[in-house]
Amino acid sequence: MLFAQGEQDSIFFSRPWFENLAATALDQGQTLVLACVVAGGAVLAILPLKRCAGNTWYSLRHRYTPLYSLLLADDDQSEVLACLAEGLSRLPLQALLLEPVADNDSRINGLQRALEAAGYSCDRSFRLYNWIHRVQGRSHADYMAARPARLGNTIARKRRKLEREHGCAIRLFAGDAVPPALAAYHAVYTASWKANEQYAGFLDGMVAGFSRPGWTRLGVLYAKGKPVAAQLWFVLHGKASIFRLAYDEAWRRYSPGSILTSFLMEYVIDADGVEEVDFLTGNDAYKQDWMSERRERFALGCVKQAKLPGRYGLLIESMKRMLKGR
Repeated sequence: MLFAQGEQDSIFFSRPWFENLAATALDQGQTLVLACVVAGGAVLAILPLKRCAGNTWYSLRHRYTPLYSLLLADDDQSEVLACLAEGLSRLPLQALLLEPVADNDSRINGLQRALEAAGYSCDRSFRLYNWIHRVQGRSHADYMAARPARLGNTIARKRRKLEREHGCAIRLFAGDAVPPALAAYHAVYTASWKANEQYAGFLDGMVAGFSRPGWTRLGVLYAKGKPVAAQLWFVLHGKASIFRLAYDEAWRRYSPGSILTSFLMEYVIDADGVEEVDFLTGNDAYKQDWMSERRERFALGCVKQAKLPGRYGLLIESMKRMLKGR
């Protein structure tokens, strides 16, 4: 029930996402903790956390987590959050660090108020930028017409050049067809400018979990019969999330990544009918060509107030240094 509600807001609040995090995102010495509120057999709130060495607990997240929140039932939210905060205050933890969170997340904002009422001091710091585009019912043709002219001209010119000199084709894999096609993605990633894939288990688990219900889109651009660009997107409840992009460095002069992005943009807008396209994390300059709005994500640090002012001050300063360093 809570996961079904959560995924309405974001695929990164869905059950497959958290299940994969629980299976692959915990390092040695870390423990999964689900802080829950339960009443009459019904689960009313779930705050997924990980406990590490020391007295600070962290949000259950991965390096590629673009957004974090708690799962919360619709009824009596203030009372439920007060119960959750009171329960957390009784646990052997001194501080919580939840990230990355949205500034307009009513669940996180309510939890912060409840934690402060329960004796925590909370502070927020900037974590990352997030570029998105709201489709607003427009077609892909309308979308491209609003993009910088040089972007559309470059894509058309480079695709003609690639087709003329080598021939090219684009294949789209969706749903259960994606996991078997991941070999093409990994081949491109290995030949790209990026480092070797460090999180293959995490990625494979996520793709498997998202592909079963049909949420995955894998686009592969082939030239001379070999994959030269690959992109992994997710589509759920009117939102398309651009998760991983890669292209073979040897084919850079043909802008294969831009060609493939344009293809997938057309598909999710005209075929999937999404209302929003999300570039997730990062402030890379090229994302401004494709997107139209930039948001910010934050880290929420909450420190339990200690009885001794000196100790409390040290904890506050420690948390502030931690937030600034992330």
